[in-house]
Order: sequence, then C-alpha cells, then structure tokens
Amino acid sequence: MAVIHPFRALRPPAAKVEQVASVPYDVVNTEEARSLAGDNPLSFLHVTRPEIDLPDGTDIYSDGVYEKARENFQKLTADCPLETEGAPSLYLYRLKMGEHTQTGVAACCSVDEYDRDLIRKHEYTRPDKENDRTRHMITLRAQTGVVFLTYRADRRIDALVEAETKNAPLYDFTAPDGVRHTVWRAPAPEQIVRAFGEVPLLYIADGHHRAASASRARAALREQNPNHTGDEEYNRFVCVVFPDDQVQILPYNRAAKDLNGLSPDEFLAEVRERFDVTDDANPRGPGKSGHWHMYLSGRRYGLTLKGGAANKNDDDDPTRALDVSLLQDNLLAPILGVTDPRTDKRIEFVGGIRGTRELERLVNEGRAAVAFALHATSIEELLKVSDAGRVMPPKSTWFEPKLRDGLLIHTI
Repeated sequence: MAVIHPFRALRPPAAKVEQVASVPYDVVNTEEARSLAGDNPLSFLHVTRPEIDLPDGTDIYSDGVYEKARENFQKLTADCPLETEGAPSLYLYRLKMGEHTQTGVAACCSVDEYDRDLIRKHEYTRPDKENDRTRHMITLRAQTGVVFLTYRADRRIDALVEAETKNAPLYDFTAPDGVRHTVWRAPAPEQIVRAFGEVPLLYIADGHHRAASASRARAALREQNPNHTGDEEYNRFVCVVFPDDQVQILPYNRAAKDLNGLSPDEFLAEVRERFDVTDDANPRGPGKSGHWHMYLSGRRYGLTLKGGAANKNDDDDPTRALDVSLLQDNLLAPILGVTDPRTDKRIEFVGGIRGTRELERLVNEGRAAVAFALHATSIEELLKVSDAGRVMPPKSTWFEPKLRDGLLIHTI
C-alpha cells in the first residue's frame, strides 16, 4: 500500500513566488540556466545550477559548485525569505497548459518503499547524475526539486483533492512558458493520507535521478547518525503524485545525423522492404500507435510495419511492443546501424514539446539526414513496463507540463 507523509515545506512567500520558481535543473544546460536566471537574484536556478554564478568553463561537478549552491541557498533563505510551514501539511499542485489540466498531491514518500520497489521505476539512472544530486542534497540538507509520481486513479482521492481546491490557494501564477501553477495547502491531511493507504502502488513518471539520489543521500546520512531511528526527514523524499488518467505524455522523436552510407533513394528502398510507406504524411505527426512519420529530403512519409503491428503483444517483455522499440528494432538498428541509442552520437532525441517542425528544421538545415515522428507512449504502457520490472528504452516519454523547482522544498 502507498504511504504518503505530510511535511513542513520550506517555501517562498506568495508575493515572490514567481521570482523564485524555476524550471527543473535537468531540462536546461548552464548557458540556458544563466539566461533564464538573468538579473533575478531570487531565481531558484542559483541554487540548482549554481555554476551560473561562477566563471565560464567551471566544472559543474567541482567542489566550488556545491559550496556555491550552499551559499546561494542560505542567501535565498535569508533574503527572500523562505519560510518553513508551521505544521506538517500536504499540498495540492495543479498544472494547466492550454486545455490540459492535472492536479496532484505534494507529499513525502518513503525511501524504504523506493528501495523495495513498492515505488516502481522504469528507467536506468546515470552514476554521474546520481552523484551530483546526492552531493547537492547532502550539502544543502535539502531536496530542492520534486519527483513526479503517478498511480492508478482512485475516485475517492479525486473527490478529496477537488474539495481542497475549493479553498484559496497559496500560489497561483503563470510561468513565462504559459503554464499556470496553482498550489493549495491541506492543513488537515488525514483523509488523503488514509485514502492513499489503499492505493496498491506508486510509479515514478519523471525524476528517477532525484529519487535514486534521495536513497543514496539517506544511506550516507544514516551512516553519519549514530542515533538513527528511521523517523528522520532524510528517510523520505518530496514528490507530487498525479492520477494516471490526468498525466500527459508527449512523444519523444528521433533524428539521425546520416544515412549509414546510403543515398536517400537507397535508404528509402531499404525502408520499403520492412515498412509500408505512404506519401504526404500529416505534418503534425502520426495519429495513433503503430504508425511513424519520416521526414527525408524535403518529403514526409507515413510508415507502418509490413504484416501489421508485429510484436505489439509481448507479455514477457512489454518494452518490445513500444513504438520506440519497434522503430529501433526494425529501422534504426538494421538500416541506420544505430545499435545502442543510449550511446550512439549519430542519433538525436527531440522532445515532443518542440513539435514536428523542429524535426523538419534539423533536416532542412543539414543537421540531420532523416527524422522520425512517433506517437506518444501511453501511461498504461509505462505502468505495464514498470509492473513487469522492465526498463523503458532511452527517451521513451516526455512529460509535459513540468513542475517548477523552488516552490516546496523538503529539508532533511
């Protein structure tokens, strides 16, 4: 059963929340973070990407970067100031992007449940990224960004959440990207906690490195604490839990830098051996699973596997049925020679938020030889992969809209 914990969030005052709130640290590079923070000293990017306040070329994993993070965090806490909630609370966090709306419960979850796979995963994590966020958490004694979890929707929880959102919010602002962020505090969270106690499983949607780093930080802090009881805040990590029927996944598209030594005509001929190919595909991308769109030499093609949806049902390994896997196994590997998309520099992944026009731009500018638009992985496919204990292929999902960093900080 899922256990969620109220916590005493460290958070900015409402009058300054728009200045503090920032994009997640891992969706921008140093240059982009520096540009977004601009001349705003309250931007939380000074805490999550502190190298923006150090000389160009600074190693982002150097000792000075973590020390700068600590310094910036202390300064923000004092100058903003950030304030600690008077009592442990749950929070409701609503995201609205265009016509899409999703509302989740912000809480802390158990590191023990994460370690025991009661909070299920679907991605590998990279040691360098784990090392970075683990050190960041231990240096600050805080988790500065939330993990995005999901669960199979429960109408009782929906009703409890809806009731809480009738009250006046703590925060309600629209970020520069047009996403509206609204946060409420649930001062009497017992009913929501009990309702989640009947939810069988939680699943990580986005934030695997943050969760893995929280586990490693807990292990390190436990080792340093001779009086460890298991009730310390470092035994939990901050998250927002959304029902699966509200989660929005966009496609993660692909672009290949070359045609593996083939001419465009030769490449297209090989594709036709494996796929049924149609001309003049919809520029917005495929409308359903089992269909791919390809942009080559200024033309859009529609692709479907010959013989229908081969491998679409594989109960032993549900990853084989994913559109990203079918494209990889039937085209990227055998024709383009991209055998390991995790490491091959010839393949570029393009988040669906950037649209199919970005794929065409890459090809038209000569930065890619061919590009592929995919249908989005469904949340049910993700849950099925997680339940099977499998790992999704790299760059299978792009969750949108994104939660903001700096709104609800968990001190450990």
